[in-house]
Amino acid sequence: MKYIAHVDDWLTRKGEWLREFRRDVHAHPELSWQERRTTELVFEALTAAGLHPRRLSTTGLVCDLGPSEGPRIALRADMDALPIHEDTGLPFASTSAGVSHACGHDLHTSILLGTGLALATVPELPIGVRLVFQPAEEVMPGGALSAVRDGVLDGVSKIFALHCDPRIEVGKVGVRSGPITSAADHLEVVLHSAGGHTSRPHLTSDLIYGLGTVIVGLPGVLSRRIDPRSGTVMVWGAANGGSAPNAIPQIGRLNGTVRTGEHHVWEILEPLVREAVDGMLGPLRLKYEVNYTRGVPPVINDEAATATIAAAARAFDPEGVTDTPQSGGGEDFSWYLEDVPGAMARLGVWPGEGPQHDIHQPDFIADERALETGVRILYGIVFESGSELG
Repeated sequence: MKYIAHVDDWLTRKGEWLREFRRDVHAHPELSWQERRTTELVFEALTAAGLHPRRLSTTGLVCDLGPSEGPRIALRADMDALPIHEDTGLPFASTSAGVSHACGHDLHTSILLGTGLALATVPELPIGVRLVFQPAEEVMPGGALSAVRDGVLDGVSKIFALHCDPRIEVGKVGVRSGPITSAADHLEVVLHSAGGHTSRPHLTSDLIYGLGTVIVGLPGVLSRRIDPRSGTVMVWGAANGGSAPNAIPQIGRLNGTVRTGEHHVWEILEPLVREAVDGMLGPLRLKYEVNYTRGVPPVINDEAATATIAAAARAFDPEGVTDTPQSGGGEDFSWYLEDVPGAMARLGVWPGEGPQHDIHQPDFIADERALETGVRILYGIVFESGSELG
C-alpha cells in the first residue's frame, strides 16, 4: 500500500527526532491538569508543521487535519504523569521529584504527535482527522469529560486510541472487541461510635467489629448478588480505626475500589453497595456514612472500530496483531465511547526478553521501538477508516 511507504519514509527521516521529543517529555513529567509544558511543546511542533492546533479550556489541545467536510475520526492520546518516583536509571529519567511517566503517556503523546506530523505531509487525506491531546487521565473525574465538554467530539464519527502494555512484545498490538477495561469506582465507609472499654462492648457500639463485618461481608455479598462472569471485584485498600488494644474507638474508615467489566452492572453497583452496608451495620447501632464516587465506565470497544485497528496493524505486519484480555483497570477513554463508537488497543512495549515491569511502577520501562509501531498503526487507521467511511 502506498501509505505504508509514505509513513515509513517519514519515520526514516524523523524517527530520531521523535525519540528525542519523547525523551524530553519523559524527563519533564507533569501531573494531571498541570501539563502546560507538554501542551506547549506539542502546540509548537504542530504549528511549525503548518497546522492550526487549538488549546482546550484546561490543558491539552486538539488539531484538525484533512477535509473539513464529510466524516471525521479522532485519535486520542493522554498527556499526564503519575505521582510516582522514577527508579529506572534511564539517562533521560524524570527530573521532577516524585513524578514520572510510569504509565507510558509520554509515548502516547509522542506517537500521536508523530502521526499528526506524518499526516501533515500527505497531499490529500482520505478522511478528516482530529488529534486529541487530552489532559488528566489519571484522576477522577478526569480530562476526557472536560474534553468532551470542549467539543472534541463535534463532527466525529469514530475515535481511536492506543495504550502501552508491558505484557505484549514490542511491534505487536493487542486487540479485543467488547469490554477491554473495567469500570472503576471509589468507596469510602466512615463509621462512628460513642467509644468505650473493650470489656463492655454491649454498653456501646463496637466500631472495630463493624469495620471487620464490612471488610469481609461486602465483597462476599457482591460476589453472591452479581454474575461472576461480569468481572466484578471489590477490594479494600485502606482500613483505619483505633490505637489502643483496650479501647473501642469513636471513628473508623474504610477505603476501596469496586470494579466491573459490564456497563449494566456498573449502573446498579452504587445502590447495591449501599443496600449491603445498611444491612450489615444496621443491627450494630453504629452511625455510618457511605461515600460512593462513581469513576469511569468500562471501555467497550466497537467491533468495527476494533477491526479497523487490526487491519491497520496487519498492513505493516501480518503477525503484528494479538488478542488481549480484559483489564480490571479503569480508563477515561470510556467517556468518549458514551457518545461515539471507537476502540482502544494495547501497544506492546516489552522488548521480548527480561522482566515485564508493570505500569504504575517506579521501574516501568517502555521499549522505544513502540514509537514507530504506534505511529504506523494510528497512521494506518486513518487510511483504513477512509476506505470504510470516506
